[in-house]
Amino acid sequence: MDITIHKGALNGRLTPPCSKSYAQRALALSLLAEGESVLRNIEFCNDTLSAIRCIERLGASVRRLDDTTVAVRGGFAPKDSVLEVGESGLSTRLFTPIASLAREPIVINGNGTILHRPMTMMIEPLRRLGVEVRDGGGFLPIEVKGPIRGGEIEVDGSLSSQFVTGLLLALPLAEEDTTLHVHGAVSTPYIDMTIDAAKRFGGRILHNDYSEFFIEGGQHYEATDFAIEGDWSAAAMLLVAGAIAGEVTLDNISTLSLQADTAICNALVRAGASVINEENSVTVAKRDLQAFEFDATNCPDLFPALAALAAAAEGESVIVGTRRLEHKESNRAETLRDEYAKLGIEIDISTENVMKIRGGEIHSAEADGRHDHRIAMSLAVSALRSDGAVGIHGAECVEKSYPDFFRDLEHLRVK
Repeated sequence: MDITIHKGALNGRLTPPCSKSYAQRALALSLLAEGESVLRNIEFCNDTLSAIRCIERLGASVRRLDDTTVAVRGGFAPKDSVLEVGESGLSTRLFTPIASLAREPIVINGNGTILHRPMTMMIEPLRRLGVEVRDGGGFLPIEVKGPIRGGEIEVDGSLSSQFVTGLLLALPLAEEDTTLHVHGAVSTPYIDMTIDAAKRFGGRILHNDYSEFFIEGGQHYEATDFAIEGDWSAAAMLLVAGAIAGEVTLDNISTLSLQADTAICNALVRAGASVINEENSVTVAKRDLQAFEFDATNCPDLFPALAALAAAAEGESVIVGTRRLEHKESNRAETLRDEYAKLGIEIDISTENVMKIRGGEIHSAEADGRHDHRIAMSLAVSALRSDGAVGIHGAECVEKSYPDFFRDLEHLRVK
């Protein structure tokens, strides 16, 4: 699908989709819990649908109660020998340890870009926990055969926190206690989300400064009623749109959230935008924007939104953390550089782990989403201040996380 975004101003309010990170965690925990859980304010994007397919194949019964609510009757009892994770990195690294609870072999497979993303960080830790693993050279498909037994192991947390999340949710159901020694943990706010979600289902996870985790074996999760908060990754794009093109208020989000991407508010303030935080909403309004410095190591999903913000700021912004971008849906550092060049914006990634963006005018051009939902959204936000119109090829990629993004952007447009 191709879409054209024209220059325009924004003014309005809306509710962004739910946090797919919380949604996937809640779905996994609902599978492992005893009884029926109710998950509210859920968004049926592609990543969430992948998680639903996974838990159904692993034994859960899922009923849609309305457009944003599901009831999940838990019970880990695999019905299929293959899990299809779609293109979801979180589902891959979340459900591989969970599938390892089974005594029969289960293959984890996917499609599209996920087939080229490395999974080597999972192989040896799972084997040390007693899981038989057959892998395709560190990539999907991967076959696991448990049961995962617990113990004391070391895990490399420097590339992603997602596998740590999978272990933290699966290991309470192992027979033995587990101590995880995690080296170089990144995206620690996502680990906080995992611990919080587990706690809501009655799970207990202890840690020492994210480097050592103790998980008691033989625990039982309990069904719960879980209202999923708004997604700060999606909200970041819309708040940046407000900062460069008018005023936007988003509901069902709070800066007190554990989500890593609440950090976008710090970047907006540093850039000079007006940011008003209320109990359950955030409003951002346009002001003269100045170059800023920001460390996105623990919130790498913000890079595309930060690129749109920096492109609208006067001067050269510096964003740290590009080494976290290589194994996303695309190599996001290179993709942002190449696609923004088409719009007339210079992005320099020649310095190790650093992105430098010089603000300037956005020119009419044809750009490409590169099969990456966050890239397509970033380009659309920047297009709001173009000198004409920006065409975005492959815009359907937003269905991965935010199917209604373009509709919502138009809803905010001043008519």
